[in-house]
Amino acid sequence: VQLQASGGGLVQAGGSLRLSCAASGRIGRTIGMGWFRQAPGKEREFVAAVSYSGGSTFYADSVRGRFTLSRDNAENTVYLQMNSLKREDTAVYYCAAAPKGDYNDYVGYEYWGQGTQVTVSS
Repeated sequence: VQLQASGGGLVQAGGSLRLSCAASGRIGRTIGMGWFRQAPGKEREFVAAVSYSGGSTFYADSVRGRFTLSRDNAENTVYLQMNSLKREDTAVYYCAAAPKGDYNDYVGYEYWGQGTQVTVSS
């Protein structure tokens, strides 16, 4: 299974970006997918996740109300719409798939994308 993340970039505070993550390969089923981020000198942290069916979404407190995660099951693709971006959202964003435990626990995810840089300027 390969995950291809895209959509990062440089944006001013208050602006928006949309990240995409497409899963390909021998999946054979829909899978739970999530986003994590890691800023320089900090640990990887949970951002958002969606269940395999798309029926449930989960958000970190720091992004709830600003970020929206959606999925296209037919394409095994998830989209992270990020609005009202803040400087503290600056990080490398990683998509992940197939969690074996809690959706917010990065240790349990089986597959990872390459990361996409999001930089928010003041």
